[in-house]
Amino acid sequence: MNPLQRALVEKTGHDHGFEHVLASDLEGVTLASALHAARASVSVLPEGGYLLRLQATTPALLPEMLRSFAQVLRADGFAASSEAALAALLGRSASLARALPSQAAQDFEAAVSSQLAQLPAGLGGTEVERLVRQRVGQQKFREAMLDYWGGTCAVTGVTLSEVLRASHAKPWAECANDAERLDVFNGFLLVANLDALFDRFLISFDNTGRLLVSSALHVDDQHRLGLQPGMKLRWLGEAHRGYLAWHRKQWEEGTGYWR
Repeated sequence: MNPLQRALVEKTGHDHGFEHVLASDLEGVTLASALHAARASVSVLPEGGYLLRLQATTPALLPEMLRSFAQVLRADGFAASSEAALAALLGRSASLARALPSQAAQDFEAAVSSQLAQLPAGLGGTEVERLVRQRVGQQKFREAMLDYWGGTCAVTGVTLSEVLRASHAKPWAECANDAERLDVFNGFLLVANLDALFDRFLISFDNTGRLLVSSALHVDDQHRLGLQPGMKLRWLGEAHRGYLAWHRKQWEEGTGYWR
């Protein structure tokens, strides 16, 4: 790898989620970040372009990368035909590394500790800590969902962040621990009207991602709310299914569960 190529790779990494250069020589460039634990090694392909090898701390990273980049996967890594293609690979891998378990949980614990340490003396206590953990946790969950879904509604493709909501499938209060509450697979990034319906178990999704609508919703209201035949999740990972089964059970029973 010549000096110009190294400089281009280092800048591409810096601009797309890998701001630290761990090594840079004739063999290639190794990149990392303070915001996640993934590492990226980039080398030059003999035929031109670049080869990206990812070192991930979560086994979910590579399967998730295959959703978007299966066509450029090789036995030794992901091929990028240009700097733009490399930027897309690095940007998506950085977003996933920030979102997938257990990076979000680690960030959450650090943020909670920081905020509790800033409280005035005597203001602490179990209830205050619970409120801080809930507020910070919901913020971290939203950030993770935005990263995982690429800032796009999981059903409609809407990209306006102001109307996107991080919807839990298994609600915060029902989760067994913070790992469940912050698990990016415990819910979907949904536009506000779908979020409200999902939150109240008036809609759910089957195991193929197809939208399920409660009989409590009148057909006219379905149309007014933008519900259309054939609506479905853009994708559905295996790790979503356990949480979704819990949600669908509430939807099927029509229990009127409110968090």
